[in-house]
Amino acid sequence: PTQRYLFRARLDGKGSPERLSPKNEPGTHAYDASPSFRHAIETYSRLGMPPVIRLVRLPDARIVRTLVDNRTLRARLAGVRPASVEWLSIEAEDGLHMPGLLMKPADFDSTRKYPLLFFVYGGPGKAEVNDIWGGYWLWHTMLTQQGYLVAVVDNHGTPAPLGRKWRKAVHGQLGVLETRDQAVAARALMQRPYVDATRVGIWGWSYGGFMSLNVLFQHPDIYRTAVAVSPVTHWSLYDNVYTERLNGLIDQNRAGYDRGSPMTYVDGYRGNLLLIHGSGDDNVHYQNSQILINALVAANKPFTMMEYPNRTHCICQGKNTGLHLFELITRYLDQNLLNAPAAGALTERAAVGR
Repeated sequence: PTQRYLFRARLDGKGSPERLSPKNEPGTHAYDASPSFRHAIETYSRLGMPPVIRLVRLPDARIVRTLVDNRTLRARLAGVRPASVEWLSIEAEDGLHMPGLLMKPADFDSTRKYPLLFFVYGGPGKAEVNDIWGGYWLWHTMLTQQGYLVAVVDNHGTPAPLGRKWRKAVHGQLGVLETRDQAVAARALMQRPYVDATRVGIWGWSYGGFMSLNVLFQHPDIYRTAVAVSPVTHWSLYDNVYTERLNGLIDQNRAGYDRGSPMTYVDGYRGNLLLIHGSGDDNVHYQNSQILINALVAANKPFTMMEYPNRTHCICQGKNTGLHLFELITRYLDQNLLNAPAAGALTERAAVGR
């Protein structure tokens, strides 16, 4: 389910679908067809390879000309030591298999112990395990160069092409099943001899921030550290068009809203949390982080907070904002995951409630 190609099929259902995307180009091919369907713009990329944009003729998808080849960027990337990538299939509690990937250092040594960092989105709007350029691939590659393993797993509800049961399972309980899925995936990878099970962390943005909070609070036996950027903390604070379509009306499903909210599980938190939010966020309103901060303070739970004044959901406005943000996250992970004490430390901290 990690790759995308264009096929054509007979309307009478006879025969097998015919692949039109070039057979020697594994990865993701996306098409934007003209109104007449005589031509299309094809965008082709794969993990670690920038997009090539071409004009193709339909219905056979024959290439007419290359419009963008990203030659300069490709040349610059030639000097980057890429991570090795293992594609994963991890069995969930209901027997369905979750797609995933594991990035390892280029000089990976199976006799060493590595910290494991998960990246999560986990929401119904986006799958992250794709053979495609983009996302946080470059930053994650840099982390592998520093000695991290980086894992990504798509849980139930994400738009991976795995069927109706997969997609509909989270309806009315956003955050419940997804959190269990991520914990199952973490436990599976923690069994590997080169994974340091005492140094497992997670980070995410938006729905991924919501997920990072949930797994940290509900599974302190697994996760040592989390970074939550612009997180939803209770669905009653998010826009009704999205929320009510997926979670129902709150007066009819209060229990579902509360079961999926990290606010419900604050008392279980005993790790390291970096909370980041832009005060001008017009998507996930800053109030989400404010109510969480109040709950953490009331429970006397230590955490680290970074507010970016007047930044929106992307936290991208202003000089050097993006650079500052990712250097902040990198330092926090280095301190609390990469260079953190190893064996026994997590158990001891859990015993004393930090």
